[in-house]
Amino acid sequence: MKVTLVNGSPHKHGCTYTALEEIANILQQEGLETEIFWLGNKPLSGCLGCQKCMSTGKCFMDDAVNVFLEKAKESDAFVFGSPVHFASASGAITSFMDRVFYGRGALFANKPAASIVSCRRGGATATVDQLNKYFGISNMPIVSSQYWNMVHGNTPEEVRQDAEGMQTMRTLARNMAWLLKCIHAGKEAGIPLPQNEKKVATNFIR
Repeated sequence: MKVTLVNGSPHKHGCTYTALEEIANILQQEGLETEIFWLGNKPLSGCLGCQKCMSTGKCFMDDAVNVFLEKAKESDAFVFGSPVHFASASGAITSFMDRVFYGRGALFANKPAASIVSCRRGGATATVDQLNKYFGISNMPIVSSQYWNMVHGNTPEEVRQDAEGMQTMRTLARNMAWLLKCIHAGKEAGIPLPQNEKKVATNFIR
């Protein structure tokens, strides 16, 4: 089983990476394969709503989004990490997730996911809430920890000093490993995935 961890920071080995690495280490100890996927530091456009991906299966803007979507097909679970910018997720990961999750419910349904954030001081819980919205609309089990999934620090060295934050990352990893093993055991026992009804969409204005 494989967990893909997404680093939504413009810094490849910064604070967000430090938290994701702590998670990846525990997941590996639990016998799971991991990959940390960095968005890079080039501009990422937001979704234009053209719906081209509905017919082609990929975005017409050929960048990190399409690379990730290929990896997502082989992934069993996800951790999305972001630094806190102005009490919200980074612009890059916001644009990235808008495009990744647009019309792709079948790709992510029933795959566990978690969000983690790196924060100097404030805005962390608001950012966790923002990122979790993508999972909640995609039939994805959301993995929690002993505290909200955040670390504090202005440098990787400071993040490592956040004893409670790093413990929260390790607990999150063990919870995710346990859930993945439970899902796998359920499949082995013949327990089918939920059968969803045909989606009903209603508008406030008719």
